[in-house]
Amino acid sequence: MSTTAASPPFVPAQRRIGSIAAERRWAMIGAYIALAVFVVFFMLPPFHMLMTSLKSSGEIADLSGNPWIVRHPTLQNYWELLTQGNYLIHFRNSVIVTLSTVVISMVISTMAAFALARMKFWGSATLATGVFLTYLVPETLLFIPMFQIVGSMGLYNNILAMILIFPTLTVPFCTWIMIGYFASIPKELDEAALIDGASHIQMLWKIFIPVALPGILAAMIFAFTVSWAAFIYPMAFLVSSDQMVLTVGIVSDLIRADTFQWGKIMAGALMAALPPLLVYAFLMDYYIAGLTAGATKG
Repeated sequence: MSTTAASPPFVPAQRRIGSIAAERRWAMIGAYIALAVFVVFFMLPPFHMLMTSLKSSGEIADLSGNPWIVRHPTLQNYWELLTQGNYLIHFRNSVIVTLSTVVISMVISTMAAFALARMKFWGSATLATGVFLTYLVPETLLFIPMFQIVGSMGLYNNILAMILIFPTLTVPFCTWIMIGYFASIPKELDEAALIDGASHIQMLWKIFIPVALPGILAAMIFAFTVSWAAFIYPMAFLVSSDQMVLTVGIVSDLIRADTFQWGKIMAGALMAALPPLLVYAFLMDYYIAGLTAGATKG
């Protein structure tokens, strides 16, 4: 008796193609629905902030009105922030601290990543892992010993303390990002440069930095974001309004006891969010390329 297995039913090619197209269409529809839900969910808070910033104090206090609609829009909150108080001083302090942190972080982390990725020495792999692990220590455990260090250096209530402290948050992760990027660069470039008589500094400056520019930009964006949005250290170390950065200055100057100037708070927060928004809008491609560069080598 024959025991041959029954062959599967024949499906025409046109029908298979139509089935695949339908599956892709439904997958695309589902993806767009999920994306729409995601956008609405995450855009509601900024939208509410914008609506509140365009209201007068009386309209904000009127609980009978719709919080999502502005009946009488006004730019008074923005005007008062920019012409009165210390908002511009806080903004200037944030710019100084952030730019200084980015420069210091890039100088240290670039040289450290190059040494750990290309100048192999005993314990370099362990040291690289240790550098990254320091980034995982939370700020809530560090700000107390940092407070003692800052006080002993006479930098309490001075933005210079932020310039010295913030790199402790940014350098470990920036170094880790660039280690992966430097490791993905072909070693033939090192060998060719050494044959031509180049020093390690010349190799770093003329070869690795131009080639690793996307990774360096990704590290710069990370350092910018961390230093611009830091809150715990400025709250602990900065007291006077003329030394505060935006994250602390908005809260300290616009909240008095149980009085919240919600219109100005929302306006100040929106303007403070513009620099990171512009940075990510123009450099997002470089940021993604830098974060994923270490996934492959060669």
